[in-house]
Amino acid sequence: MARIRILVATAAALTVAVAGTAAAGTGSAGGGHGRPAQPREAAALTGTAQLWRPPSAHEDITFTFDAHLAAKDNMAPEKAYGTFFFSHYKDGKGAWAKGRIDCLMTGGKTAVMTGVVTESDSPHLGKRVGISVTDDGREDRLGYTWSNPDTGVLEVPRCMSAPPFEVVKKGTGDFEVLPWKPEYRTD
Repeated sequence: MARIRILVATAAALTVAVAGTAAAGTGSAGGGHGRPAQPREAAALTGTAQLWRPPSAHEDITFTFDAHLAAKDNMAPEKAYGTFFFSHYKDGKGAWAKGRIDCLMTGGKTAVMTGVVTESDSPHLGKRVGISVTDDGREDRLGYTWSNPDTGVLEVPRCMSAPPFEVVKKGTGDFEVLPWKPEYRTD
C-alpha cells in the first residue's frame, strides 16, 4: 500500500512539474524570460538544393540562399540582406559565384531576389543577378536572369528575375519561402 502511495505521489509531482514548465514556456514568445516577443521577419528565402538534369548530362548545379527582410523594413524590400551562392559544373568543369542580397520579395510560396556577385570565377563578378524560387514542398522550382540571351548587355533591376522554370532534383535539398505580408495604407 505504501508503494502505491509513493507511485501516485511521484506521478502527481511529475504532472505538476511538466504542466508548470509548459505554462512557463507559453507566457511570452520571448522565451518566458520577461523579454518581449520578437516580430516575425517580413520575408525570407533559405535553403540549398541542386537542379534536376538527366544523369547522362553529368551536371551539378547547386543554389544556396540565406536571404531575409527584417520586420522593420516590411515595405522596403530593397533593404533585404543575406547571401546567395550558386555553382554549375559539367564533367568537372564550370564556375561558381557568391553574392550579397540587395532585394527580396515573396508572394505566397514564390520568392524573387536579386543580388550583386561579390566573389566568382564566372563572368557574373560585380554584376546584379536575379533568381526566383517556388517552394512547392514536393517539387521546388528555380529561375535565373542569365538564361536570357541578352544577359551580356542586360542590367538587371532590383527584385526582377525570370520565372522559376527549372526543377529541383528530388532528395538534394529544399528551399523555404516565408511569405511577405505588405501593409497597405488605409487612409
